[in-house]
Parts: sequence; structure tokens; C-alpha cells
Amino acid sequence: MKCLLINPFYPISETPSPPLGLAYLAAALEKAGVTVKILDYVVYPYSRDILKAAIDKFAPDMIGVTSVTMTFENAATIVRDIKETGEILTVMGGPHVSMCPADTMAVLPETDIIVIGEGEDTIVRLAEEAAGGRRWDRVPGIVYREAEVVVETPYKAYSVDVNALPMPARHLLPLGRYKALNMPVSITTSRGCPFKCIFCVGRKMVGAKVRYRDPVKVVDELEVLRGMNFGQVNIADDLFTSNHRHCMGVCDEILRRNLALKWSSFARVDLVTPDILKKMKEAGCVAVSFGVETADPGILKTIKKGITLDQVLAAIGACMEAGIAPHVSFILGLPGETPKTLEETQAFGEQLRAMGASYGFHLLAPFPGTEIRERAEELGIQILSDHWPDYHANKAIVETPAVDSTALDRIAGKWNYDFDIWLGEIKDKMDAGTALPEEAWQLISLENTVINYDLMMKSVLEASGTWPINGAPADPQALLADLAQRIYEPTGYPVERVLETLTWTLTTGGLTHTINDGRVKWEWNDYL
Repeated sequence: MKCLLINPFYPISETPSPPLGLAYLAAALEKAGVTVKILDYVVYPYSRDILKAAIDKFAPDMIGVTSVTMTFENAATIVRDIKETGEILTVMGGPHVSMCPADTMAVLPETDIIVIGEGEDTIVRLAEEAAGGRRWDRVPGIVYREAEVVVETPYKAYSVDVNALPMPARHLLPLGRYKALNMPVSITTSRGCPFKCIFCVGRKMVGAKVRYRDPVKVVDELEVLRGMNFGQVNIADDLFTSNHRHCMGVCDEILRRNLALKWSSFARVDLVTPDILKKMKEAGCVAVSFGVETADPGILKTIKKGITLDQVLAAIGACMEAGIAPHVSFILGLPGETPKTLEETQAFGEQLRAMGASYGFHLLAPFPGTEIRERAEELGIQILSDHWPDYHANKAIVETPAVDSTALDRIAGKWNYDFDIWLGEIKDKMDAGTALPEEAWQLISLENTVINYDLMMKSVLEASGTWPINGAPADPQALLADLAQRIYEPTGYPVERVLETLTWTLTTGGLTHTINDGRVKWEWNDYL
């Protein structure tokens, strides 16, 4: 049995990380004896011909495609292209299709099966049925086609046992490409969310009951990630600090092994304490991100966030005292938003900045399955677009009676403009020789990402990264300089700047080369 799993394209501006969900699915399938391959079109170029070549080579029996709302149209294109190559079983999963399976089946008849919610157990059951009797009615938690009829099986009466899952199959992911883009790698230590924020689908996807992984297993995985030398490791749970004993257990295990690993996490402002943050700092935590959403207490109550501004201030103060960098995110365009609440939120962001925090804005995206979408009219929210690619939280697709989309876009645009001005100031300092190293690195790192991403998605290395060296000395730096001269033009950057990026990429392990029969071949070091 062979299964192909596919991650559809989404923009590099969304700061992608290696697809952890697909790695978990792949690990579950491999444990069950299925041969698995992952195609990640976030870091590879896509076309129907490219997909067809991969399918012809691997010959899968089943293909699974994941989808969040923003990537649904790209995922749909992939599913249609799969059916153009032959009659292969197509399975879709992820938050978007889990929240609207019937609509997906209606608009995308090429989809054979949709997996609802957590997928590890389900995908294994599907593989077993695909190899046998194809009795889809035996598999709980799916929607499938039976002739022209769409059938939904009973929802799973259990949650996945997170401690029974094998370690994610990251050996199937192109980790080297993410390293070359200076993107983070993520890990989770729990699943489930008891909170009821009306803009989030997390609770519906993974359930209300929080299931914690054994801290020893968590740190086993962190130890593996440390050996991969990623620039940043993110603990992606929203509730890492919710169970203090679990959080302390992970931190103590990191300290016991003396991992010397730098990592970041997400947290709620009402679930951190000075003691917890101090322990996290000792264990290598360098940054914590908080979703605060708004500075208006009335809106906080409406969206069921369950926090206060005093708790925000206390959390930021505790982070600063512990030596951890706090970051705060706000959502603009929530129910009850007015010009006054927008001003209050921006002013509160500046107050937090003065305390040492960074902050940023997202624009409300009313995802399918969220309470805010289902109650939009009651809450006074006008949804302006059901064009799913617009659901990236950087463009206003809602309005309130008091604030139109233009006003929301103006604020987000100003924030982006200010960021560009700040980058320009760093560039001026670099030219004058007065930039601090940490300032300069932020611009250098961004340019490295832009250059490498351009090279990847235009397949420049594949086209121009191999040539005869005719007995010349095989000095890596000389060969790298030759490579830069051959490939710099498509990036729009000077050859010297491209060489700097390639040198950094080689040093960090994202780039590799071989010499055979008098020819050098440069490649992305895809599989670490």
C-alpha cells in the first residue's frame, strides 16, 4: 500500500514551517506498514506536469491533501489535477474541509473522501479499507461518496491518544529547504482547547479536553530537533503554560539533559506566572507570543476571550522580568469595533511596546466553522468575501457598522509601511557602518529568505547548478562563487549579495554539493 500526502502552496509571507500535521499522518501510516511520500508545494514549484511526474514515479494507491481555508483553492486544484492523471483515491483533511465537508463535496466532485478532525487513526483505517474491501462505512469520522450520494459516518467517539503516536516522520519532509529559508520548525506538547474564543476553529478540530504528551517524549523530540540545528524551534500549543505541572515537567527534562536549546512558545496572558516564565527562561525559552486581540473590555467579553487588560500588563511585565521577549497579536474588525476601539487598541500596543513587547495586527478572517461566522449577522459583522484565498488575515474581508474595510486596511497598511521604513533605517545604518549586529541581521536574514525562495520556486539550482569543473581545484568557496555568478540574475540582487546568501545557506546546512566525473552539482539539502 502506498500513500502520497500533499501540502498545497501558500505564500512565504505566512512564515511557513515544515508541515507537522502531515508528518504525524505519515508516521501513523508508516507504523501501520504503509509506504509514504510527502510532497510539499510550499517550498517546491507546482504544476500539473510536475505532479503527474511525481505520481507516475511513486504510483500511490491513495493521495491525501490537507487544507486550511487560505489554501483550499490550491488544494482543490491539486485534487482536480490528480483525477486528470488517473482514477486514484483522493482524500482531503484539515480545518477547512472538516468544517464544511458537504460544501466541499458539492464544489469539488473530484474529492472521494473527507476526514473530519484529527486524522492519524482515520487515515490508517482508510488505508486498510483501500487495500481491502473499501467499506468506507466502517470508518468513523469521514464523509464519502457512494455513487452520487454523499454519506457521513458517525463522528469518532474518542480522541487520539497523543502518547501513543509515533514521533512525526520528519525524515519525509524537505527540512533543508525550510532551513535555507530561515523558517522555524514546530513541535506540540498537547492537543485540545477548553476555551471558547468565537473566532477560532481549534476547539472543534481537536476537542475541548486537553491531552498532554509525556514530557520525556516531548524532550526526546526536542533533542532530535536540536540535532537539526534549526534557527528557531516553536512550541506551537496555544496552551503550553495552562498546566503548570506539565510545563514545568518539560522544562525540568530539558534542564536535566542540558539540551542548551533555544525555543519559543505561545501562551495565554492569564496562564503565565513569574515562576513559570523563570523556569521557561532557564530551559531555553527566548520568546512568548500572546493573543490579546483587542484593548476593549467589551469586545473581549463578546469574543469570549476570558482575559483582562490588567492580566496582559502583568504577563508582559513578568516576561520582561524573566528575560523573555514578549510578542502580542491583535485582531482588527471584531464585533463591536469602532474608530474609538481601534484607537484604544493601537494605543495599548504602544503602551506594551514601551514596556518592551513587540506587537502586530491581523485582520479578522471569519473561518468556516467558527461561531463568529455562524453568528455574523447577530454580532453585527458583514462578511465581504467568500473567496478563500483572501482568508490570510492581512486583508479586510469584514466590516462592522462603525468601521468599514478601508479603515481596517489603512491601519494594517500603515503598520506594514512603518515596518518597511524601519527596514530602510536599518539599511541606512548598515551603509553608514553604525548598525548593531542584531539590527543588521534582521535585514540580512529577510534578504536571505527572499533570495533563496526565488531560487527555489524558479528551480534555478536545478537548471544551472551543475557544470563541468575540468580539473579545477574543488574548493567549496570557489565553487560557490562560481555558482553565484551563474544564478544571481533571476533574483534581482547583485552577485556579491547572492554569494553572501549562498555562503550562509551552505554553513547552516541548507545547501550541499557533490563532485562526480568532473562535474559539480549543487542542490538544496532537502532531507537532513
